[in-house]
Amino acid sequence: MRDHHDDRDFEAELFQLVRAIPKGRVTSYGALAAALGSAQASRRVGWVLNQSFGVIPSVPAHRVVNRLGQLTGASHFPEDRAMDRLLEEEGVVVSNGSVVDFDRVFWDPMRDL
Repeated sequence: MRDHHDDRDFEAELFQLVRAIPKGRVTSYGALAAALGSAQASRRVGWVLNQSFGVIPSVPAHRVVNRLGQLTGASHFPEDRAMDRLLEEEGVVVSNGSVVDFDRVFWDPMRDL
């Protein structure tokens, strides 16, 4: 991908990439940042995703977790769309705020796209 000096470009490409994550799979903030050519931008990815709840078409931000499989962004989700519930509805098992079998359900955009 290219350098992202324009916030709108970064946001649009991030949303497109997150929409490509298959149901029942998860990826990490860092994997998305690396796929966008900004490997050090994992916090930026999280910040942008926190602003994505009203975006149309929808952005499945619930499929993005930290590098250990923890649902660190869960507190930012609206109550009616709890991150763990959305993942479980797609078949991802969550226990104590972490994805069970994280390595098995991890989707790597650099490898899997």
